[in-house]
Amino acid sequence: MARKTVYAREGAIGGFGIDMFENADMDRMHAATLELLEKEGIKTNCKAALEIYSAGGCDVDAGSGKVRIPARIVEAAIESAPSEILFAAREPDNDFTMEGTAVHFCNFSKGVNVVDIHTGEYRASTLEDQRNASLIVDALDEYDLLDVALETRDMPDEIANIASYEAMVSNCSKHSGQSAHGRREAEIMIEMAAVVAGGKENLKKRPIASTVVCPTSPLTISNETTEPIIAYAENDLPCTVLSMVMAGSTAPVTLAGTLVVHNAEVLAGIVLGQLTKKGAPNLYGSSTTILDLRTAAVTVGCPELAMLSAAVVKLARYYNLPSYIAGG
Repeated sequence: MARKTVYAREGAIGGFGIDMFENADMDRMHAATLELLEKEGIKTNCKAALEIYSAGGCDVDAGSGKVRIPARIVEAAIESAPSEILFAAREPDNDFTMEGTAVHFCNFSKGVNVVDIHTGEYRASTLEDQRNASLIVDALDEYDLLDVALETRDMPDEIANIASYEAMVSNCSKHSGQSAHGRREAEIMIEMAAVVAGGKENLKKRPIASTVVCPTSPLTISNETTEPIIAYAENDLPCTVLSMVMAGSTAPVTLAGTLVVHNAEVLAGIVLGQLTKKGAPNLYGSSTTILDLRTAAVTVGCPELAMLSAAVVKLARYYNLPSYIAGG
């Protein structure tokens, strides 16, 4: 029987909850996002992405990489993106579906250092640490999927993400994420997942792998992001477009301003996925938070991240899209 988090979908809140926006507020943020995408747009230097945006009816300036996306195209992409997405697992009993108000959990990603449990040393993370993290996630029922827990900093850059996925899928029977930076890595890791799944067609029927990509705020999408969006859409595999806007730095310091920039980046990526292949399984993602003005560092685990995450979940539900959101 596939995994079910029955109680997580219930509406009761015991204690503290955040529901900060009315429907009229969501309408205003949506309208502001459409205006931003149509008048200012986003920027990318990815030739394949520019061609797809242009063929889909966007206003593309190939010289500058500027892409302005008409409102009708944004709304068509929201409409065509599926509201339910299967996250299959190596072991079918660990399958689950992202849909509605059901809540599922995964580990956070992507650590670059660890505290060695044997020596107490604070050191760079390794491939062996990735294997161990995969085993832990596999053993804990509270986790529904394995995200890319750590950077494998003892591996050459050219193969680090590929080696990381091999360690994950070999040591965890749950759905395993991939960290594809560019077209070539995406193709290799999709092929690896196909081998595990028993072929490309089986992988499409039971997508045991997915990826998360991040725009470069503000309003820029690099090749490392666009190329995996295209590759995973072509192969009917889940791809989360996850913005990491920092309020007060790469976005306005106000809540509404931050959310509009965040929303524009995510929807621009989802538009690319849907223009590549209508109905491609795209998720609405967020690790958006605030800038620490004392250190100029990103803050994770702060109250503002929780507040922004709650707001982003409401945006995803407004669009009827599955979401993949950082916890606060």
